[in-house]
Amino acid sequence: MAKKSVATLQTGKKRLAKAIKMVKSPKTGAYTFVESIMDPDLVNDWLKK
Repeated sequence: MAKKSVATLQTGKKRLAKAIKMVKSPKTGAYTFVESIMDPDLVNDWLKK
């Protein structure tokens, strides 16, 4: 199970999105957060991985 959050960032003319995904570790069962700042068009592909 993964939870997700997306925030839109704007720096001048370039738009960026910060995506945060909560991923469950297969070894320990603990949840960790994975963050990435990317182009808004790439967010859905990144979250599906």
